[in-house]
Amino acid sequence: MHICIAHLLNSSSILFILASYFIVLVLISWLTSRRAENKDYYLGNKKSPWFVVAFGMIGASLSGITFISIPGWVGSSAKQFGYMQMVLGYLVGYVIIAYVLMPLYYRMNLTSIYTYLRKRFGVNTHKIGAVFFLLSRITGASIRLLLVANVLQRFVFDDLNLPFELTVLISIGLIWLYTFRGGIKTIIWTDTLQTLFMLLSLGFTFWYLHGELSIEHTQGIISTIKDSEYSQIFFFDNWKGGNHFVKMFFGGIFIAIGMTGLDQDMMQKNLSCKNIKAAQSNMMTFSVLLVIINLIFLSLGALLYMYASQKNIAMPLDEITGNPRTDLLFPQIALRSGMPIWVGILFLLGLIAAAYSSADSALTSLTTSVCIDFLEEKEEVSKKKRMLVHLIMSGVLLITVIIFKHTLQDAAIWQLITLAGYTYGPLIALFFFGILTKRSLNQKWVISVCILAPVLTFFINQFVSSGSLTIGTAELFSVSAVKEFGFSFGATLIILNSCLTFAGLFLISQKTNSLEPEVTNK
Repeated sequence: MHICIAHLLNSSSILFILASYFIVLVLISWLTSRRAENKDYYLGNKKSPWFVVAFGMIGASLSGITFISIPGWVGSSAKQFGYMQMVLGYLVGYVIIAYVLMPLYYRMNLTSIYTYLRKRFGVNTHKIGAVFFLLSRITGASIRLLLVANVLQRFVFDDLNLPFELTVLISIGLIWLYTFRGGIKTIIWTDTLQTLFMLLSLGFTFWYLHGELSIEHTQGIISTIKDSEYSQIFFFDNWKGGNHFVKMFFGGIFIAIGMTGLDQDMMQKNLSCKNIKAAQSNMMTFSVLLVIINLIFLSLGALLYMYASQKNIAMPLDEITGNPRTDLLFPQIALRSGMPIWVGILFLLGLIAAAYSSADSALTSLTTSVCIDFLEEKEEVSKKKRMLVHLIMSGVLLITVIIFKHTLQDAAIWQLITLAGYTYGPLIALFFFGILTKRSLNQKWVISVCILAPVLTFFINQFVSSGSLTIGTAELFSVSAVKEFGFSFGATLIILNSCLTFAGLFLISQKTNSLEPEVTNK
């Protein structure tokens, strides 16, 4: 008889599993940083094997969002396998990253990719680009960490009477412990281990569910999912809806460029490869694997919903709003539905790996950006100063996660996509304005454009989706015809933001015969 893991694993057993896992990570950190110099923190001396980087990037890219939010995504009739439309867009975006952005980074020998903006436009634009990265990465990493912390709190640490804030503090403290010395040189290898744990958890859970549902072979799995109510991939019927193919596909291209190609976190790993060819091999291998793995996660979601229906497992509810939380279906089944203990243990390990493979690299990239983009130092930055920055950024993540705990209610995957639409849009516009034009920018107006564009995007999105404009609880005005129309930007929010920023940059630009940055902030 299967015994629920929550009943079989007491607090000591759970803490032993978590402690053992982190001891392994700290051991890897010690081994990889023994002979590391301070400069190796940033690029690992450009000796990272591309195939190791590619494998580790899977875990950093997927995170807890894919691990538990993507399987929950398929339960809605308006979504199902529709996320694959965006994943196909990612694939095109990764090609652009590999053959447009990465050659630029290697040719200019960048450590922080935002120094391109200094060389192309000037100091102010460099700082603004770095600020938008910090904002983007802090919000993205916090949402990812919040999702996993919520699961651990609800299914594990509530039984230990540990408050949520302490759970997050311990988690970030442990991440700091194994990243503060080795930086990217450590992250490359810890992410590889954590990706392995995540994929093992995915594979064995998939294998167990297919047995429980009496599906005999691989072809049977494909047929079962195809014939289910969850299998629709392409949506063309409602062009006003957020899940329409065109919106998902082209939004996916821009999201991939922003969240991977213009993100110091993801690019720092690529820049640690020995040359551009190795980095491009890494990126293309990673992109193909990511498509396959996302398809498997969506398939897992279909099996989870079939299993829940067969076993009469109710959808978990949000503790505050009482609304269904699809994010919690996978943990509910793995930990509270009577599955074998080994499934629960693998789920816990996969969940922890998913959370920390994203959070640890985010913390390292945030430290790198602050040291290089704002302290204006590179290899000369002292180890003491760099460790202080690392500690401060850990505190910022802690505070942001706690704030998001009390303000965000939607599914994590959609929260991430929506916020990315606002924060990465200006970055995309800044970089591609530099790449596609030979115009210079009036530096004193760049910050105004980069702030105004997301604000306009927010109000435009609010108006076309609801037919009204509101600030807080006050409604400024409404148009019933727009409200009845019911248009949704969906994933194309990032495109709207990028285009508005690009147009604004053009208005404050002037022709130039040189691509050198302006020497004054005129």
